Amino acid sequence: MEQLNRKDSLSAMNKMFFVPFISIVLIALDYYVWMAVKTAFRNARQSMQNTAKYTFWGFTIFILLGIISYNALPLHAWKNEIRITFMAIVMISVITKLFIIIFLLIEDVTRFFRWGTKKVLKKDPSAISRHEFLSQAALAIGAVPAATFAFGIISGAHDYTVEHIPLKIKGLPSAFKGLKIAQISDIHTGSFFNKTAVKGGVEMLMREKADVVFFTGDLVNNESKEVQNYFDVFNKVKAPLGVFSTLGNHDYGDYVRWNSPAAKKQNLKDLMKAHELMGWDLLMDEHRFLEESGEKLAIIGVQNIGLGRFPWYGNLEKAHKGTEEASAKLLLSHDPTHWNAEVTKKYKDIDVAFAGHTHGTQFGVKIAEMRWSPAQYVYKQWAGLYQDGEQQIYVNRGYGYLGYPGRVGMPPEISVFTLS
Repeated sequence: MEQLNRKDSLSAMNKMFFVPFISIVLIALDYYVWMAVKTAFRNARQSMQNTAKYTFWGFTIFILLGIISYNALPLHAWKNEIRITFMAIVMISVITKLFIIIFLLIEDVTRFFRWGTKKVLKKDPSAISRHEFLSQAALAIGAVPAATFAFGIISGAHDYTVEHIPLKIKGLPSAFKGLKIAQISDIHTGSFFNKTAVKGGVEMLMREKADVVFFTGDLVNNESKEVQNYFDVFNKVKAPLGVFSTLGNHDYGDYVRWNSPAAKKQNLKDLMKAHELMGWDLLMDEHRFLEESGEKLAIIGVQNIGLGRFPWYGNLEKAHKGTEEASAKLLLSHDPTHWNAEVTKKYKDIDVAFAGHTHGTQFGVKIAEMRWSPAQYVYKQWAGLYQDGEQQIYVNRGYGYLGYPGRVGMPPEISVFTLS
């Protein structure tokens, strides 16, 4: 209880500093953008200038009040749909203004150097000023990311893509050649707003007729009850040889203030029960065998193991013990940083690891074999298949989304592997 109180105190202190800090930053950003808006409307009618001013600053006040409310009230005080909508508005607003600011900053730096070198430019007084033109251009440019990220919500959030990946494993017994494995990851049921679309993605998965299905963590954002509205969707995920799952960092309830340690512990129990009721075999530092014609393939699953700010709950040594007789070993581990941190160093007999976690940051470019995302500056393995010697890892881009309720250029993924 003392530890929980200490965490609550730290959380309260963090929020006490966070809200004023983020408010100052947002007001500063908005003031800079407002200078461009004001300049762009300089020659408009007074009524239009007033409308622009009240709309702009009214929206700023709305955002600030929302942030204060979001941090002051408990999580369940916000309905899921309202929370998702508000977060989308904030993210699109901030990204749009950053684009405008970058454009304006370039012009301001240029003007500073022109002033510094005391160059005088002659202007036609009847023509639109350079600054006014650039202000209008900045607003037009800012509309591009706004439209892009809005489209990412409307269309990209549930634009499920099936990726077919041939997976070669050295020494794979002939009995398992042609085995079809499907993987989904990072469902984040607490973020969904379109149940019909989510159901359609599950139907796409089931049409692949995989022999085995892997789920590599983050069934919820924070609380086990988030899965309730989508239980009747994901309990349809079945496979002849089983559905094997593991936990991700969001499944432990670490990002929520709990009334007591017992409440947090019960939340995890309820989440584990949800896996069981859906018919998923949740591997808590355990392994299972698939057996065919006297041959064994080991499926190893660990609790979340991550580096940096992400928790290390799992125990691979415990999960791996007893798998020596298997001819091939597959690992389910949510966070791809675990692969280089432990797997490739100490467990050379694990052939392939399956991970998620990164979401490809839900933003990037994917054209044929060309891929780019901000995720690559944070994670060495962030999406797709990677190899180190004879060991491989596949990082799934995720089925759901978190924070920004959409995807731009990084569609949600259903991975389908054929072993050879």
